Amino acid sequence: MSELIDVSPTRKEIKIEIEPARVQAVYDRVSDRYAKTARVPGFRPGHAPRAVVRTRFKSEIRGDVLRELVPDAISEAIDEHSLETIGEPQVNLDNTAGLENFGVEPISVRVNVEVFPQVELGQYKGLEVTRRVRPVKDSDVDSVIAGLREESASLIPVEDRGAQLGDVATVNFHGKFIDTPEAEDINVADVEVSLGGDSVQPEFNDNLVGARPDEERTFIVNYPADFTSKGLAGKRVEYLAKMTALKTKELPELDDEWARSLNEEFDSLETLRQRIREDLGRRAGAEADHHVRTELMKKLGEGHAFEVPQTLIDHQASHKLEGIVRDMIGRGIDPRNRDVNWEGARDELKTLAEADVRGSLLLERIAEVEKIEVTDEEIEYEIAAIADATRQSKEQVRAALTKEGGERSIAGRLRNRKALDLLVENARITDEEWRDEQEGRGDTETRAATE
Repeated sequence: MSELIDVSPTRKEIKIEIEPARVQAVYDRVSDRYAKTARVPGFRPGHAPRAVVRTRFKSEIRGDVLRELVPDAISEAIDEHSLETIGEPQVNLDNTAGLENFGVEPISVRVNVEVFPQVELGQYKGLEVTRRVRPVKDSDVDSVIAGLREESASLIPVEDRGAQLGDVATVNFHGKFIDTPEAEDINVADVEVSLGGDSVQPEFNDNLVGARPDEERTFIVNYPADFTSKGLAGKRVEYLAKMTALKTKELPELDDEWARSLNEEFDSLETLRQRIREDLGRRAGAEADHHVRTELMKKLGEGHAFEVPQTLIDHQASHKLEGIVRDMIGRGIDPRNRDVNWEGARDELKTLAEADVRGSLLLERIAEVEKIEVTDEEIEYEIAAIADATRQSKEQVRAALTKEGGERSIAGRLRNRKALDLLVENARITDEEWRDEQEGRGDTETRAATE
């Protein structure tokens, strides 16, 4: 017998009473199992009376009885009330009398569960959004050209002058920690230093500029507290630096010959510039399309107020936090070296996580209403695309997916993506001129729901 109490749209409490007769049957069975194998002083093995066994193994028998009865009773109650639960139930045993008098009093169990909300769809077709495409400027093309020239630059030895910003110096370093002299000295050879580079500490630029090969310089570097290397963060180091070589970058001539050296498809510099402009235009169009999808998800979420299960919010917040950590590691930053309040960061991410989950639940509901399906061929194509993008085999992708719910997780993602495509197809999109403003706000709703 069970009673369902609505705590909230996503939180339910079930009160369960396991009747004495059912308890007694399991109590007897478990007691007899113990009696067959128990060794009790004064009795032959397997011949101790049930009452004696129950007294001697009281806690063990009670634990086995509850482990057999309670999970089944909870499962039956969840089925009885047709609940689609999330996560593990929280279980409390209420009445002491039932636990002390098996088979005489019923066992009362109180269970708290989270469930998926009933999503009632409002307007999801005909949503109004604007589409603005970032214009491609000559300066954008020039910037790409400059980057390509940098990549094509040659390093030419310098012997007739001192080092300048923009040069690449090869240096041997011997460093001593000033405040912790007991620390092991730093000895590194043939370090290439791009003078004036973004990642170079100012003290290196200031003291190596003007130096010539075979010349030595002594100077102190004050590393900031948030420096990427934990061993140097917040430290003061005195360096003896000896420059062993100096080279300068020689950029290629900006002409047709250089353009052809990049790719035989570029027969001239003008062809290269045109191809770059077309590529930037495609990127700008894709950016605009992505922003449209982001705004549609934002409007969809704002138009549908319902309670989002906390378990799903917590899970998504953790997933986003893990993504931040992976990104830091990918950029060569050790997250342990950062003075970051990770718990505080997780709390801040929960607002974004709630929007993510809300968007995903809405797209799932739309896919259900619109009878959107995903074929096996589409799943295979997606696996192949992931394998190609991540440079893995299809088997490796499938193995990773198994940990995330198998290919059903891809099917769900594809259904949501199709649902979002339907929103775009039925939206009222107005093309407007570009204006400089912050783009990408709310992108997490789109990514979490469809990727």
